Order: sequence, then C-alpha cells, then structure tokens
Amino acid sequence: MLFTPPLQSATLVKRYKRFLADVVTPDGRELTLHCPNTGAMTGCAAPGDTVWYSTSDNPKRKYAHTWELTETVEGATICVNTLRANTLAKEAILAGNIPELLGYNTLKSEVKYGDESSRIDILLQADDQQNCYIEVKSVTLAEKEYGYFPMRLPHAVRSTCGS
Repeated sequence: MLFTPPLQSATLVKRYKRFLADVVTPDGRELTLHCPNTGAMTGCAAPGDTVWYSTSDNPKRKYAHTWELTETVEGATICVNTLRANTLAKEAILAGNIPELLGYNTLKSEVKYGDESSRIDILLQADDQQNCYIEVKSVTLAEKEYGYFPMRLPHAVRSTCGS
C-alpha cells in the first residue's frame, strides 16, 4: 500500500490495553503507538516483530503514531489497521498482485446488489467473465503464512468469482 508520507519502522516491545503498543525505533527512541485493531492479534503482535507506523500532525490526538502493518519474524506482512483493508485489497488487485483476479477491466467499490440491496466491498467486471463479488475482511489470527478468522470457521473463506 502506498502511504504518504511513507511509514516508519520500529521493533515491537509489547501491545497492551488493546489500543496501545510500545515500540523502539532504529535510533533507539521509545514510542507508544495507537493500535486501531481491537482483536487478539494472535501471531500478529509478537515482541520483536517489525512494526510499520504512520505519524499524524494533528495536535489534538493523544497518540501521534498509528500502527499500520506488522512484519513478523517469519516474514509475513500483516495489515493490522482494519480501516486500511479495502484500500490495500484494491491496490493489490489493480497492480495485478492477485493472479486469481486478473483479467477484469472494471473495479467498483461499495456496490449494491441483490434483492435486499446489500453492499459488497469490491465488484470486478469484464465483458468476457462473470462478475466477481469480493468482501474484504481483516483477520486477527496468523499462523505461518496464513491469516485465519478466529475458530477457523469453514465458511469464512470462500470464492464467489465465476459462481
């Protein structure tokens, strides 16, 4: 994801009170970050992980820095800021980084569909393919290179492209 200004890195010391995290920057400064993810973040917030954070110049904020991404010691990069998930997914699709979603020439956001006028996060369309409806979800449980919903519900991950 493209962040302006670019994110800064630090090493996670600990996460506590669900909304706070202490980190150490490469130059040795200790900072407290706001953590916008209220989930358990199992596997996403281990001491020693690299944290990527943004900085706000809003003087009214109690904490100027926001935790955006985690790079685990295993090498996985995780978007922990749930407000960024849809933008991250759109950027990945448009950049061609998800092979299963190549070949669509139109991307629409927050599209109403169905008899109940539900909203879907992303709709992909192409003249020669069926519509692809995408619902983006943040996950707070990571093991190895996979993200899971809590309890690993079998219906939580499914594809609706071409069906």
